[in-house]
Amino acid sequence: MANLTKQRRAVLEVVKASHDHPTAADIMDRLREKQYKFAYATVYNSLKYLVEQGLIKELHITGGVSRYDGRMEEHHHAVCDKCGKMVEVLTELPGDFLEEVARETGFLIQRHHLIFHGLCKECQDAAR
Repeated sequence: MANLTKQRRAVLEVVKASHDHPTAADIMDRLREKQYKFAYATVYNSLKYLVEQGLIKELHITGGVSRYDGRMEEHHHAVCDKCGKMVEVLTELPGDFLEEVARETGFLIQRHHLIFHGLCKECQDAAR
């Protein structure tokens, strides 16, 4: 991280500290709360750079809006279809799952990401 600009370092710190998979607008708000005054273009360019460098992940999951994840190890996500809340799923896949998918599809599986859709606890409680 020695060659990161001040702006990129600040954006990276916000993403790494966030567990709610923020959008670029969320990140911008959090930077303002920390008294940073970066232009939107600076934040978007920083996010693009950090993704390209493999320091964060860009998630394309709901509503066409990119969300960002600072957790780099392999994991999956669950998304609430009502409120849009996104949480990490750390449960490992069954041992032969990827081999079965490869056998079924003929693909050489290089990476994977599962997304579980449903209702979060809060939305379930609100519906009762």
